Amino acid sequence: MKIIESELFNKFDKIVFGFSTKVGLNRNAPFYFNISKSVGDSETNVESNRAALSKRLNIQPEQIVYQKQIHSDIIKIVDKPGNAGECDAIITNKRNLFLAATSADCPTIYLYDRENNVVAAVHSGWRGTSKMILDKTIAAIKSEFNSNPINIFVFISPAICQDNYEVGVELITQFDTKYIKKIGENYFLNLISANYDMLIKHKIPEKNIEVSQLCSFEESRLLHSYRREGKESGRAWGILGMRI
Repeated sequence: MKIIESELFNKFDKIVFGFSTKVGLNRNAPFYFNISKSVGDSETNVESNRAALSKRLNIQPEQIVYQKQIHSDIIKIVDKPGNAGECDAIITNKRNLFLAATSADCPTIYLYDRENNVVAAVHSGWRGTSKMILDKTIAAIKSEFNSNPINIFVFISPAICQDNYEVGVELITQFDTKYIKKIGENYFLNLISANYDMLIKHKIPEKNIEVSQLCSFEESRLLHSYRREGKESGRAWGILGMRI
């Protein structure tokens, strides 16, 4: 199995983190190593994939919190495993509770406050980014847990890069022009930079932020991509949590 790790999070003994890829259990097309039950893959395969990923991270599937992601700005503070319902960001200060965010092009962002022992997992596609869900999640961490940005460490997952993320003209007015690149009559959106700037706005130090340089669209052998594979695309899970 191939997972993507974070150099920043690896520095903390109590932190568990991993981002799954297409590679695992010798799964084949179209879904490969997929963790979503909503894309047409067999439930048996998905359950065994989730179990294998959990084993790779040395946790139990029953310790994972997952979301029904709806491209919203809904944030939930969670204290028990299982389905957190409709939301796109989850936060906890509980140990041995591992937060999952699902991706197949959208940036997912993982945050850890080392001082107050708080973690969060955020799904931020174009809708979530336009609604500033990451900005609102950081604000919630500050208000609910008294977090200081200098103690927050962040990993931004592999996601579709700007060069491959063409969008319709109807989206242009929803983003600052600095995140838009026009080539001929086509427009390309930089979701990664838009989310990165929200971190900087909250004064999280640049040295505390790690951004994956992998483009989900380009890494066809490694990463799921809805833009590339369409309805037959599998999904990845990024999982973050704290051990006791």
